[in-house]
Amino acid sequence: MKLHILGVCGTFMGGVAQLAKAQGHEVSGSDEHVYPPMSTQLQRAGIRIHQGYRPEHLQPSPDCVVVGNVMRRGNPAVEYVLDAGLPYTSGPQWLGEQVLAGRHVLAVAGTHGKTTTSAMLAWILEDVGLDPGFLVGGVPQDLGVSARLGSGPFFVVEADEYDTAFFDKRSKFVHYRPRTLILNNLEFDHADIFDSLTDIQRQFHHLVRTVPGSGRILVNGEDRALQEVLEQGCWTPVERFGTVEGVDWRMELLHPDGSAFRVHHAGGIETIRWGLLGRHNALNATAALAAAVHAGVEPERAAGALCRFQGVKRRLEAFAEVDGITLYDDFAHHPTAIATTLAGLRARTAGRIVAVLEPRSNTMRMGVHKDRLAEALGDADRVYLYAPPDLGWDTAPVAAATGARVMDSVTALVERLAEDLAPGDEVVIMSNGSFGGLHGRLARALQARAPRGDSRVEGA
Repeated sequence: MKLHILGVCGTFMGGVAQLAKAQGHEVSGSDEHVYPPMSTQLQRAGIRIHQGYRPEHLQPSPDCVVVGNVMRRGNPAVEYVLDAGLPYTSGPQWLGEQVLAGRHVLAVAGTHGKTTTSAMLAWILEDVGLDPGFLVGGVPQDLGVSARLGSGPFFVVEADEYDTAFFDKRSKFVHYRPRTLILNNLEFDHADIFDSLTDIQRQFHHLVRTVPGSGRILVNGEDRALQEVLEQGCWTPVERFGTVEGVDWRMELLHPDGSAFRVHHAGGIETIRWGLLGRHNALNATAALAAAVHAGVEPERAAGALCRFQGVKRRLEAFAEVDGITLYDDFAHHPTAIATTLAGLRARTAGRIVAVLEPRSNTMRMGVHKDRLAEALGDADRVYLYAPPDLGWDTAPVAAATGARVMDSVTALVERLAEDLAPGDEVVIMSNGSFGGLHGRLARALQARAPRGDSRVEGA
C-alpha cells in the first residue's frame, strides 16, 4: 500500500511513518519543518520527504493519506485531499488499527515525563530480550530510533492528550486501547485546545474507560487531579507509585540529585544507580519498573536495565563541552518541567547554571504560564529569555523577577551568550523546537573563542 503522511517530521507522525515502512508499505511524506533528528531517521529508513504541502506531492494518488494533527482546513494539501476524495485517516487511528490491534499495549500518559518514561519502559523490555515495539516522542539513546515495530507481543506507546486531527477532536490516546496504563501526573496545558483542567480530566477518563478489567493502571499516588479522574469511575485494578507511605511502589532518593534511589514494593526493594538526574526521573523510573513487572518482567531485572538506561535525546542531553562550558539540550516547555530539570541539575553542580528559554509551545506563546515562569527558573543563576516580536505577552515582569536578559533575535542571543559565558558554566537550552539553530550556532561561537582542542561537540 502507498501511504503519504502529512506532517511527517513531527515526532509522532515520523514514528508512524517508520512503523508503516517496517510493515512493508511504500511511504512518503510532506512537512514544512524538516530538521534532525527526525529528518535523519526518516531518510535513513528510506522515506521520501517533500518540503511544504503542495498538492502535487499527492500525485499520483496514494492509497491512503495519514493526516497529522498539525494540519488544518485551508492547508493546500488538506483541501486537495478533500476535493479529490482521497482516502484519509489520522495518525493515531492508523496506529491503533494497523499496529496496536492484537498486542499488549503499554501506554504512558501525563502532562510531564511521557517520553522519558516510555523510553525507560521500552528499554527494560528490550534489555530482557522481549523485542518490544514502541513509539516514543523522542529518540532513546539506548534504542537509536523513536519507533520500531518489534516482533514481541508488547508495544509501548507515548499516550498524548493532544487532539487527534482536524476531523477528530478527541485526544490521541483514546485510539490506543492499552492493557497497561501509566498515569504520571496531570496539570493544565495545551490552552490552545483545552479551556480548563476539567476538560483534560474528561479526556483522561475516556482513556481510563478503555483499559480492560484484566489490565492494570499505575497512577501517581500524590497527584490529586489524577485521583479525581479515577473517582469518575474505574473498572481496572489500580496500583499507586510515589514517595509517600502507603503507595504500592515507593521511591526513596539515596542522593538529592536523583542519581541513586530505591524502589520499595511488595516483593522487595530495588536499588537503581544511573546517569540521569532529578526526582522526577526517579519517579518516572518507578512507574516504568511497575509497568514492566505487570508485563511479566522480574523486578530485579527491570531495575538492572534501568541502571543501564542512558536517557533520551533532548532531555537534559549534554551535546557539547567547549572551553570548560557544558551545553545541554532540553525539551522543557512547561513551568513544572523547567523547574524539575533545573532542580536536578542544581542538586548535582556547584557551578553557575545558565537557563536559555524559548517560549515556543502554543500554551507558552499565549502567556498562560507566564506568572509561573519566574519561580520555575529559580534554580538558574542567570536567565536568557528569547522573545520574538510575535510573542503574545510582555516578558518584563519575568525579566524583573529573574534578572533575565531578554533577546528578540537568535543571532543577538548567540552573540551575547558567547560574550557572557565562562568556564564552569552549565548552560541549559530549553525549547520544544529547533530554536533557530541556536544549539549549533552557540557551540561554534564558543569554539571560535576557545583554545584549540579544548572542546567536544556532538552534532552541532
